[in-house]
Amino acid sequence: MSSFDAINHDTLMADISRRVIDRQMLKLLRCWLRAGIFEGGVITEPGVGTPQGSPISPLLANIALHRLDRAWHAEDRRTGTLVRYADDFVVVCRTAEQAKDAWRRARMALAEAGLSMSPEKTRIVELTRSKQGFDFLGFHLRKVESWKWRGSWYLQRWPSARAMKHIRARIRQLTDRRYAATELEIVVKRLNLVLRGWGNYFRGGNSARKFSQIDSYVHERLAMLASAKHGLTGRHWASRFNGDWRRRLGVHALTGTVSYRPAHAPR
Repeated sequence: MSSFDAINHDTLMADISRRVIDRQMLKLLRCWLRAGIFEGGVITEPGVGTPQGSPISPLLANIALHRLDRAWHAEDRRTGTLVRYADDFVVVCRTAEQAKDAWRRARMALAEAGLSMSPEKTRIVELTRSKQGFDFLGFHLRKVESWKWRGSWYLQRWPSARAMKHIRARIRQLTDRRYAATELEIVVKRLNLVLRGWGNYFRGGNSARKFSQIDSYVHERLAMLASAKHGLTGRHWASRFNGDWRRRLGVHALTGTVSYRPAHAPR
């Protein structure tokens, strides 16, 4: 369950009322929150949460989670630095004790809004010398030692295992054998839209190796589709459907598009 599904209506409206005094607007927002969900011919009126798919839900969630921001501003940096995007957040701390205190403070701040942290997604990790890493907003973040200056460590980021699994599944779907009768140019056009969007998001990191893996996977899937199209068996793609063939098709290549900006770290 995400925070969007568990926000307490009364607490949220109390937060909004501190800034908005227009009664008609407050009444409209209250009605919006109480809007039922029509499923299977039955309307269910939720007692908590914001409407799924509603354009105003992210805004309402940010208002509810502003309590978390206030809790950190009040404590300066004694409980670490909070980095939050919607209902995903990370607290960067200097010590294990500080991290445990941040965990308690976050739990208390969220409880005021009727929210709780996910036991599966919430954990304390140690980044020192690549001991552990963590996922945030689709990226996996981990410190990596410089190959040039030994003893210097960099906080790097690349697509997480979940992000890689998702893009592979999408590529597999778009290059399924059922499209063997479809012109390859049309398949490539659809595929390029997905690759460009995914690549533009992850290019601002250390994603070169992951990008190369996805390029290889795209090549293999397209060659397998072309083999099925021409009634070929075996792994003909290795010789017949080579890199030049892929480039002539106009397949968007992720390799070479990374915007590399390393983040230095002392340990």
